[in-house]
Amino acid sequence: MSEGLAHTTVLLREAVEALAIKPDGTYVDGTFGRGGHSAQILKRLGAGGKLIAMDKDPAAVAVGKGWSDARFCMVHRSFAQMAEVLREQSVARVDGILLDLGVSSPQLDEAARGFSFRFDAPLDMRMDVSSGMTAAQWLATVDENLLREVIRDYGEERFAKQIARAIVAARTIEPIHTTRQLVELVSKAVRTREAGQNPATRTFQAIRIYLNQELEELARVLPECVTHLKTGGRLVVISFHSLEDRIVKHFMREMAEGDKLPRNVPIRASEVPQGKLNLIGRAVHVSGAELQANPRARSAVMRVAERSDVA
Repeated sequence: MSEGLAHTTVLLREAVEALAIKPDGTYVDGTFGRGGHSAQILKRLGAGGKLIAMDKDPAAVAVGKGWSDARFCMVHRSFAQMAEVLREQSVARVDGILLDLGVSSPQLDEAARGFSFRFDAPLDMRMDVSSGMTAAQWLATVDENLLREVIRDYGEERFAKQIARAIVAARTIEPIHTTRQLVELVSKAVRTREAGQNPATRTFQAIRIYLNQELEELARVLPECVTHLKTGGRLVVISFHSLEDRIVKHFMREMAEGDKLPRNVPIRASEVPQGKLNLIGRAVHVSGAELQANPRARSAVMRVAERSDVA
């Protein structure tokens, strides 16, 4: 069961404990990665339990397919297709759903994936390398205005205008095929940057998020998670940057508040619409010990909610 776990799973104990696993329950790991969370979930499941894992990265799916456990099912699909996957598995409701967002260490550390500016590699950045447009292909044709908006909105980059202009000018001279080319272009366009941060960090993040539709898929799956949770079922989400966490935080709060009524509506307290979720505890951040062992976990935030109404 340990094969393929060459990845330090962030908030491993905290996330699995937050699921409050029932031995005979049914659970979903929407972001299998290299199986760190899934392995621990299976350890807590009994013979009657079931775990459905999903990932859109073929490399991650290959690891999961190598596991031999009758309680475990690995599916090559994005978590945004959770409703479809559960329908195919003849599962209506589940006892818990875990989403560990963002890019995994193996994806960052494999140069050919093009996620990292630490290597000179093909500019790919696709989570699912079996489909879709590469970052190089997108940069070759994207409109300058759209490129500026993507870098500004998804990277929260204040030099987005200068970076977009530099990329569009450079591609008229030669195609931008590699991560090093992009890093050099961005570095020249960014006048200042926080100490210790590569000038291209925000631009790489922005392009990756946009190409993989990470925020759109997250916003789409959260309502599906609530729909498919049993009463008392837990939703656990780990995010790694403010854009993701903002979506999760606002969604959970809105679901906890329920339908809002106009002011001064004459209605009994018992008739006030109740929320579909209860917030469980506060946002959880990594401990000092985990951060020291795994610096990449520094921005991780975990939020937990429980289905509160009759599912």
